[in-house]
Amino acid sequence: MLDRVLKAVPRWADENVLIGFDTADDAGVYKLSPDLALVQTVDFFTPIVDDPFTYGAIAAANSLSDVYAMGGRPISALSIVAWPPAEEISDLEEILKGGAEKMREAGCSILGGHSIADSEIKFGYAVTGLVHPERVKPNSGARPGDALVLTKPLGTGVISTALKQGIAEPGHVEASIESMLTLNRRACEEMLRFEVHGCTDVTGFGLIGHAREMALASNVTLEIAADRVRFLPGALEYARRGALPGGLKNNREFASCDVEKPGAGLASRELEDLLYDPQTSGGLLISLPEPDAGALQGAWRIGRVLPRGEKPIRLI
Repeated sequence: MLDRVLKAVPRWADENVLIGFDTADDAGVYKLSPDLALVQTVDFFTPIVDDPFTYGAIAAANSLSDVYAMGGRPISALSIVAWPPAEEISDLEEILKGGAEKMREAGCSILGGHSIADSEIKFGYAVTGLVHPERVKPNSGARPGDALVLTKPLGTGVISTALKQGIAEPGHVEASIESMLTLNRRACEEMLRFEVHGCTDVTGFGLIGHAREMALASNVTLEIAADRVRFLPGALEYARRGALPGGLKNNREFASCDVEKPGAGLASRELEDLLYDPQTSGGLLISLPEPDAGALQGAWRIGRVLPRGEKPIRLI
């Protein structure tokens, strides 16, 4: 929706804007000097877990992720709160404490924020980071011949839905929460050791949606080997049992027209479903030279970058 609306928004030239909203990238980048640029992003969402402290920490990790995806280092944040007046104020305190603890872990200072009364709880942050202008990792840099690697397993959306339906096993929920609480800082630091050409984090649009954005911005086709993608424990089973979030169905409806599936197709419907699963605080999808793919720690190879074909995504 926002993508369509932004096309009508007037824009003007500014040579210091290194990345704006033209390529649906993870964050904006504004050059301050030849060796320093700002990375700016904002994200917030409704509760995904029952525990307020954990919800706040996940929201912080998710907001920080966009800065890491650009190769930046987060330095400051402003909180965004929508709170129903009838809700317990102690729960809001726990949400803020959880977010603050995760920001402390990231070395990112909270400077303040803004709150409004609303009928639905929402929480997140606007985050500012720093990056060298020549070390920005946009989603538009993928090159034919590159390998594609991913740094986290998929399935947080399906497991969250299974939790709401009362069918999720506690161990599976714990594994999903642990993944969402894990900062992408280590993955960012690791990728900066290599000549990474393109990067994006996998969040609300799912793997296919964010891979599609990278492919379109880079004018390439991304070939994804579905059997190489890793999933959180229980995710495939819950997808098989129909625990599919509304966002997954929306992602499939929007992006499936840009996906080519040569041959007999994928092994199972639920595997394909999870490729569209909206992720919260998901991993980094990285495009880098083939020889470096095996050396990048904490990631696994899921595909390759091809010259632009008939469609931007090719599933095998």
